[in-house]
Amino acid sequence: MGVIRVWRRFLQLFFRLLYNECAWAYDLVAWMVSFGQWNRWGQAAIPHLCGSRVLELGHGPGHLLAAMGQRGLNPVGLDASRAMGRLARRKRMPTGAPTPLVRARAQALPFRDGAFESAVATFPTEYIVDPATLREVARVLKGRAGGPGGGCGRLVVVGWVRLTQRDLGSRVLAWLYRVTGQGEPPAGWVGPQQALEWFEVSTVRQSVGRAEVALIVAEKRAAPRR
Repeated sequence: MGVIRVWRRFLQLFFRLLYNECAWAYDLVAWMVSFGQWNRWGQAAIPHLCGSRVLELGHGPGHLLAAMGQRGLNPVGLDASRAMGRLARRKRMPTGAPTPLVRARAQALPFRDGAFESAVATFPTEYIVDPATLREVARVLKGRAGGPGGGCGRLVVVGWVRLTQRDLGSRVLAWLYRVTGQGEPPAGWVGPQQALEWFEVSTVRQSVGRAEVALIVAEKRAAPRR
């Protein structure tokens, strides 16, 4: 148990440094652990979004924000990391305008009720299953599952990948995903139980290059389930 606790603390420190003091290395690390496919994996979420007003949780260096802008969407990025904000500010929308960014925590979103049609997060840390995050995301999304607006009110999460190749490099990365807690959940897993109060959840799998990307698509409920 002591070894597991130490390992978890090490991973927490590693990810904190990667998102903050060492944010300059984020793209390099992401490229190395994805065979250069990290951004493509994240962009797998775009076809599943509805509407044009999109909130990205944990925008990181801003690659997905730029990709959404190029596809005619109107994204707003949110991240608690000041360093990631500096990186993302270098990205521009197709109009040349700066990408709208907000520095805040997902558990306390500084937006009015119903401000967005969709929300998206790619490979988020455990904050995404915090009930406070899910409650806040449901609050700022408009629409409801099966309701007016074509079902808008949707959260899309790029959750994990399964490498489909069996070469040595793919096996090493698959092992790395497992030991860092980024691997596939158990068979039969349909989504975070914490989300079911506010969302109807489904899982979609999509082939992207040499991997299968799993996306959690969560439609906002008309009313919280008790």
